[in-house]
Amino acid sequence: MALILINLMEYNMNHINKYLMILFLSAITFGNLDAKVKVVATLPNFASIAKELGGDKVDVTVIAKGYQDPHFVDPKPSFIVKMRKADILIWAGLDLEVGWLPPLLENSRNSKILWGAPGNVDASRGVPLLEVPNIPAAQLRAGGDIHIYGNPHYWMDPYNAKIIAENITDAFIEASPSDKDYFKNRKNDFITKLEAKIIKWEELMKPYAGRKIIAYHNSWPYLEARFGFEIAGFIEPKPGIPPSPRHLVKLIKQIRNDEIRVIIVSPYFNAKPANVISDKIGGRVVKMAPSVGAFDEVQDYFDLFDYNLKNLKEAFKWEDSID
Repeated sequence: MALILINLMEYNMNHINKYLMILFLSAITFGNLDAKVKVVATLPNFASIAKELGGDKVDVTVIAKGYQDPHFVDPKPSFIVKMRKADILIWAGLDLEVGWLPPLLENSRNSKILWGAPGNVDASRGVPLLEVPNIPAAQLRAGGDIHIYGNPHYWMDPYNAKIIAENITDAFIEASPSDKDYFKNRKNDFITKLEAKIIKWEELMKPYAGRKIIAYHNSWPYLEARFGFEIAGFIEPKPGIPPSPRHLVKLIKQIRNDEIRVIIVSPYFNAKPANVISDKIGGRVVKMAPSVGAFDEVQDYFDLFDYNLKNLKEAFKWEDSID
Protein backbone atom coordinates (compact mmCIF):
# COMPACT_ATOMS: atom_id res chain seq x y z
CA MET A 1 0.00 0.00 0.00
CA ALA A 2 2.80 2.36 0.93
CA LEU A 3 4.53 1.62 -2.38
CA ILE A 4 1.35 2.44 -4.29
CA LEU A 5 1.01 5.76 -2.47
CA ILE A 6 4.63 6.66 -3.21
CA ASN A 7 4.20 5.88 -6.91
CA LEU A 8 0.98 7.88 -7.00
CA MET A 9 2.69 10.87 -5.37
CA GLU A 10 5.58 10.69 -7.84
CA TYR A 11 3.11 10.53 -10.72
CA ASN A 12 1.22 13.57 -9.44
CA MET A 13 4.43 15.54 -8.83
CA ASN A 14 5.66 14.79 -12.36
CA HIS A 15 2.40 16.06 -13.78
CA ILE A 16 2.45 19.13 -11.55
CA ASN A 17 6.03 19.91 -12.59
CA LYS A 18 5.13 19.52 -16.24
CA TYR A 19 2.13 21.79 -15.78
CA LEU A 20 4.21 24.44 -14.01
CA MET A 21 6.84 24.26 -16.76
CA ILE A 22 4.17 24.79 -19.41
CA LEU A 23 2.86 27.82 -17.51
CA PHE A 24 6.39 29.22 -17.14
CA LEU A 25 7.21 28.81 -20.83
CA SER A 26 3.85 30.29 -21.82
CA ALA A 27 4.48 33.30 -19.62
CA ILE A 28 7.86 33.86 -21.25
CA THR A 29 6.43 33.45 -24.75
CA PHE A 30 3.45 35.75 -24.28
CA GLY A 31 5.58 38.22 -22.35
CA ASN A 32 7.95 38.46 -25.32
CA LEU A 33 5.03 38.89 -27.68
CA ASP A 34 3.76 41.82 -25.63
CA ALA A 35 7.19 43.38 -25.02
CA LYS A 36 7.75 46.76 -26.63
CA VAL A 37 11.01 48.29 -27.79
CA LYS A 38 11.87 50.91 -25.17
CA VAL A 39 13.02 54.15 -26.79
CA VAL A 40 14.48 57.30 -25.25
CA ALA A 41 14.76 60.39 -27.45
CA THR A 42 16.69 63.46 -26.41
CA LEU A 43 14.35 65.83 -28.30
CA PRO A 44 10.59 65.79 -28.93
CA ASN A 45 11.10 65.90 -32.72
CA PHE A 46 12.76 62.49 -32.67
CA ALA A 47 10.20 61.15 -30.21
CA SER A 48 7.39 62.19 -32.55
CA ILE A 49 9.00 60.53 -35.57
CA ALA A 50 9.78 57.41 -33.52
CA LYS A 51 6.12 57.10 -32.52
CA GLU A 52 5.06 57.38 -36.16
CA LEU A 53 7.50 54.65 -37.15
CA GLY A 54 7.09 52.35 -34.16
CA GLY A 55 3.36 52.43 -33.56
CA ASP A 56 2.23 50.06 -30.83
CA LYS A 57 5.52 48.13 -30.99
CA VAL A 58 7.49 50.82 -29.19
CA ASP A 59 7.35 52.73 -25.92
CA VAL A 60 8.83 56.22 -26.38
CA THR A 61 9.94 58.69 -23.72
CA VAL A 62 11.62 62.03 -24.30
CA ILE A 63 14.08 64.01 -22.19
CA ALA A 64 13.93 67.66 -23.31
CA LYS A 65 10.74 69.69 -23.50
CA GLY A 66 9.80 71.42 -26.73
CA TYR A 67 9.96 74.85 -25.13
CA GLN A 68 13.48 74.27 -23.75
CA ASP A 69 16.71 75.33 -25.41
CA PRO A 70 18.15 71.95 -26.49
CA HIS A 71 21.67 73.20 -25.81
CA PHE A 72 20.89 73.56 -22.11
CA VAL A 73 18.96 70.77 -20.39
CA ASP A 74 19.39 69.97 -16.68
CA PRO A 75 20.70 66.36 -16.43
CA LYS A 76 18.31 64.97 -13.81
CA PRO A 77 18.86 61.56 -12.16
CA SER A 78 15.45 60.45 -13.46
CA PHE A 79 16.84 60.67 -16.99
CA ILE A 80 19.53 58.14 -16.08
CA VAL A 81 16.84 55.71 -14.91
CA LYS A 82 15.01 56.08 -18.22
CA MET A 83 18.17 55.50 -20.22
CA ARG A 84 19.16 52.50 -18.11
CA LYS A 85 15.96 50.72 -19.21
CA ALA A 86 16.16 51.74 -22.89
CA ASP A 87 16.75 49.52 -25.90
CA ILE A 88 17.34 52.53 -28.16
CA LEU A 89 18.58 56.10 -27.68
CA ILE A 90 17.89 58.68 -30.41
CA TRP A 91 19.88 61.90 -30.24
CA ALA A 92 20.67 64.88 -32.49
CA GLY A 93 24.44 64.65 -32.58
CA LEU A 94 26.64 67.47 -33.93
CA ASP A 95 27.42 68.46 -30.32
CA LEU A 96 23.91 69.83 -29.78
CA GLU A 97 23.51 67.86 -26.53
CA VAL A 98 27.22 67.86 -25.64
CA GLY A 99 26.67 69.80 -22.42
CA TRP A 100 24.29 67.30 -20.83
CA LEU A 101 23.92 63.98 -22.70
CA PRO A 102 27.36 62.34 -22.13
CA PRO A 103 27.15 62.16 -18.31
CA LEU A 104 23.60 60.79 -18.50
CA LEU A 105 24.53 58.15 -21.03
CA GLU A 106 27.71 57.05 -19.30
CA ASN A 107 26.05 56.83 -15.90
CA SER A 108 23.22 54.75 -17.32
CA ARG A 109 25.78 51.96 -17.95
CA ASN A 110 23.44 50.54 -20.56
CA SER A 111 25.54 48.65 -23.11
CA LYS A 112 22.62 48.63 -25.57
CA ILE A 113 22.78 52.39 -26.10
CA LEU A 114 26.37 53.40 -25.34
CA TRP A 115 28.46 55.11 -28.03
CA GLY A 116 28.81 52.78 -31.03
CA ALA A 117 26.16 50.28 -29.89
CA PRO A 118 23.35 49.29 -32.31
CA GLY A 119 20.82 51.00 -30.06
CA ASN A 120 22.67 54.33 -30.14
CA VAL A 121 21.06 56.30 -32.98
CA ASP A 122 22.73 59.53 -34.06
CA ALA A 123 19.81 60.91 -36.06
CA SER A 124 22.11 63.22 -38.06
CA ARG A 125 23.86 60.29 -39.78
CA GLY A 126 23.64 60.83 -43.55
CA VAL A 127 21.92 64.22 -43.32
CA PRO A 128 23.33 66.90 -45.68
CA LEU A 129 24.49 69.56 -43.24
CA LEU A 130 24.55 73.32 -43.59
CA GLU A 131 27.07 75.82 -42.25
CA VAL A 132 29.91 73.36 -41.73
CA PRO A 133 32.80 75.68 -40.74
CA ASN A 134 36.15 75.54 -42.43
CA ILE A 135 38.20 77.80 -40.17
CA PRO A 136 40.65 77.21 -37.28
CA ALA A 137 39.25 76.34 -33.85
CA ALA A 138 40.48 79.60 -32.32
CA GLN A 139 38.42 81.60 -34.81
CA LEU A 140 35.41 79.40 -34.11
CA ARG A 141 35.60 80.21 -30.41
CA ALA A 142 35.83 83.90 -31.21
CA GLY A 143 32.70 83.59 -33.32
CA GLY A 144 30.47 82.62 -30.40
CA ASP A 145 28.51 79.39 -30.02
CA ILE A 146 29.33 77.91 -33.44
CA HIS A 147 29.03 74.16 -33.91
CA ILE A 148 32.17 72.64 -35.38
CA TYR A 149 30.29 69.91 -37.30
CA GLY A 150 27.65 72.15 -38.85
CA ASN A 151 24.32 73.65 -37.85
CA PRO A 152 22.50 71.04 -35.71
CA HIS A 153 18.90 72.15 -36.31
CA TYR A 154 18.58 69.88 -39.35
CA TRP A 155 15.09 68.55 -38.51
CA MET A 156 13.73 71.94 -39.62
CA ASP A 157 14.02 70.75 -43.23
CA PRO A 158 11.26 68.13 -43.59
CA TYR A 159 13.21 66.38 -46.36
CA ASN A 160 15.78 65.44 -43.73
CA ALA A 161 13.07 63.58 -41.82
CA LYS A 162 13.27 60.88 -44.50
CA ILE A 163 16.90 60.21 -43.52
CA ILE A 164 16.10 60.45 -39.82
CA ALA A 165 13.31 57.91 -40.35
CA GLU A 166 15.69 55.50 -42.10
CA ASN A 167 18.15 55.72 -39.21
CA ILE A 168 15.46 55.07 -36.61
CA THR A 169 13.82 52.25 -38.59
CA ASP A 170 17.13 50.43 -38.93
CA ALA A 171 17.55 50.53 -35.15
CA PHE A 172 13.99 49.30 -34.57
CA ILE A 173 14.57 46.32 -36.86
CA GLU A 174 17.85 45.54 -35.12
CA ALA A 175 16.08 45.59 -31.75
CA SER A 176 13.07 43.53 -32.91
CA PRO A 177 13.79 41.61 -36.14
CA SER A 178 10.44 39.79 -36.05
CA ASP A 179 8.70 43.16 -36.55
CA LYS A 180 10.78 44.10 -39.61
CA ASP A 181 7.84 44.25 -42.05
CA TYR A 182 5.74 46.22 -39.57
CA PHE A 183 8.43 48.87 -39.11
CA LYS A 184 9.18 49.10 -42.84
CA ASN A 185 5.50 49.54 -43.69
CA ARG A 186 5.11 52.29 -41.10
CA LYS A 187 8.24 54.02 -42.40
CA ASN A 188 6.83 53.95 -45.94
CA ASP A 189 3.52 55.34 -44.71
CA PHE A 190 5.33 58.11 -42.82
CA ILE A 191 7.38 59.11 -45.88
CA THR A 192 4.30 59.05 -48.15
CA LYS A 193 2.44 61.36 -45.76
CA LEU A 194 5.52 63.57 -45.38
CA GLU A 195 6.01 63.98 -49.14
CA ALA A 196 2.37 64.97 -49.60
CA LYS A 197 2.68 67.55 -46.83
CA ILE A 198 5.93 68.95 -48.25
CA ILE A 199 4.17 69.69 -51.56
CA LYS A 200 1.50 71.67 -49.69
CA TRP A 201 4.05 73.49 -47.53
CA GLU A 202 6.14 74.50 -50.54
CA GLU A 203 3.04 75.79 -52.34
CA LEU A 204 2.08 77.75 -49.23
CA MET A 205 5.44 79.54 -49.13
CA LYS A 206 6.06 79.89 -52.86
CA PRO A 207 4.56 83.42 -53.13
CA TYR A 208 7.00 84.66 -50.49
CA ALA A 209 10.27 83.41 -51.99
CA GLY A 210 13.11 85.83 -51.23
CA ARG A 211 11.22 87.63 -48.47
CA LYS A 212 13.65 88.95 -45.84
CA ILE A 213 13.21 88.51 -42.10
CA ILE A 214 15.24 88.92 -38.89
CA ALA A 215 15.82 86.06 -36.43
CA TYR A 216 16.97 86.09 -32.84
CA HIS A 217 19.28 83.06 -33.07
CA ASN A 218 20.65 81.00 -35.95
CA SER A 219 18.19 78.11 -35.52
CA TRP A 220 16.52 78.32 -38.92
CA PRO A 221 18.92 77.84 -41.87
CA TYR A 222 17.32 74.52 -42.88
CA LEU A 223 13.81 76.00 -42.85
CA GLU A 224 15.14 79.03 -44.73
CA ALA A 225 16.86 76.95 -47.41
CA ARG A 226 13.87 74.67 -47.94
CA PHE A 227 11.15 77.31 -48.16
CA GLY A 228 12.94 80.18 -49.83
CA PHE A 229 12.77 83.12 -47.45
CA GLU A 230 15.95 84.92 -46.37
CA ILE A 231 17.23 85.59 -42.86
CA ALA A 232 18.95 88.95 -43.34
CA GLY A 233 20.29 89.37 -39.82
CA PHE A 234 20.25 88.21 -36.22
CA ILE A 235 19.42 89.93 -32.94
CA GLU A 236 22.38 88.10 -31.42
CA PRO A 237 25.62 89.71 -32.64
CA LYS A 238 27.21 86.25 -32.42
CA PRO A 239 25.53 82.90 -31.67
CA GLY A 240 24.88 82.64 -27.95
CA ILE A 241 25.92 86.27 -27.23
CA PRO A 242 23.15 88.63 -25.95
CA PRO A 243 22.69 91.79 -28.01
CA SER A 244 24.23 95.05 -26.86
CA PRO A 245 22.45 98.42 -27.32
CA ARG A 246 25.05 99.31 -29.96
CA HIS A 247 24.30 96.16 -31.93
CA LEU A 248 20.55 96.81 -31.76
CA VAL A 249 20.99 100.35 -33.10
CA LYS A 250 23.04 99.02 -35.99
CA LEU A 251 20.51 96.26 -36.69
CA ILE A 252 17.57 98.68 -36.66
CA LYS A 253 19.35 100.82 -39.26
CA GLN A 254 19.86 97.75 -41.47
CA ILE A 255 16.23 96.69 -41.05
CA ARG A 256 14.99 100.11 -42.10
CA ASN A 257 17.28 100.17 -45.12
CA ASP A 258 16.09 96.70 -46.21
CA GLU A 259 12.44 97.48 -45.32
CA ILE A 260 12.12 94.38 -43.16
CA ARG A 261 9.19 94.12 -40.74
CA VAL A 262 9.08 90.46 -39.63
CA ILE A 263 11.15 89.19 -36.68
CA ILE A 264 11.08 85.54 -35.56
CA VAL A 265 11.90 84.30 -32.06
CA SER A 266 11.91 80.98 -30.19
CA PRO A 267 10.08 80.62 -26.85
CA TYR A 268 13.24 80.13 -24.80
CA PHE A 269 14.90 83.40 -25.83
CA ASN A 270 14.29 86.80 -24.24
CA ALA A 271 11.64 88.47 -26.39
CA LYS A 272 12.40 91.98 -25.09
CA PRO A 273 15.04 92.90 -27.74
CA ALA A 274 12.74 91.68 -30.53
CA ASN A 275 9.87 93.73 -29.13
CA VAL A 276 12.08 96.82 -28.84
CA ILE A 277 13.11 96.48 -32.48
CA SER A 278 9.53 95.82 -33.57
CA ASP A 279 8.33 98.99 -31.83
CA LYS A 280 11.06 101.04 -33.53
CA ILE A 281 10.35 99.77 -37.04
CA GLY A 282 6.61 99.19 -36.82
CA GLY A 283 7.23 95.49 -37.27
CA ARG A 284 5.77 92.20 -36.13
CA VAL A 285 7.28 89.59 -33.84
CA VAL A 286 6.42 86.01 -34.79
CA LYS A 287 6.82 83.28 -32.19
CA MET A 288 8.17 80.20 -33.94
CA ALA A 289 8.24 76.61 -32.73
CA PRO A 290 11.79 75.22 -32.82
CA SER A 291 10.53 71.81 -31.72
CA VAL A 292 7.49 69.64 -31.26
CA GLY A 293 5.81 70.63 -28.01
CA ALA A 294 7.01 74.22 -28.05
CA PHE A 295 3.36 75.34 -28.06
CA ASP A 296 0.07 73.54 -27.45
CA GLU A 297 -0.72 73.56 -31.17
CA VAL A 298 2.46 71.65 -32.03
CA GLN A 299 1.80 68.08 -30.94
CA ASP A 300 3.72 66.18 -33.63
CA TYR A 301 6.32 66.61 -36.37
CA PHE A 302 3.75 67.57 -39.01
CA ASP A 303 2.28 70.23 -36.72
CA LEU A 304 5.74 71.78 -36.45
CA PHE A 305 5.62 72.92 -40.07
CA ASP A 306 1.89 73.58 -40.21
CA TYR A 307 2.30 75.98 -37.29
CA ASN A 308 5.49 77.77 -38.34
CA LEU A 309 4.67 78.20 -42.01
CA LYS A 310 1.12 79.36 -41.27
CA ASN A 311 2.49 82.01 -38.91
CA LEU A 312 5.10 83.13 -41.43
CA LYS A 313 2.50 83.37 -44.19
CA GLU A 314 0.22 85.47 -41.99
CA ALA A 315 3.13 87.77 -41.11
CA PHE A 316 4.08 88.21 -44.77
CA LYS A 317 0.46 88.93 -45.73
CA TRP A 318 0.31 91.51 -42.94
CA GLU A 319 3.56 93.03 -44.24
CA ASP A 320 2.08 93.32 -47.71
CA SER A 321 -1.04 94.99 -46.36
CA ILE A 322 0.85 97.89 -44.79
CA ASP A 323 3.25 98.60 -47.67
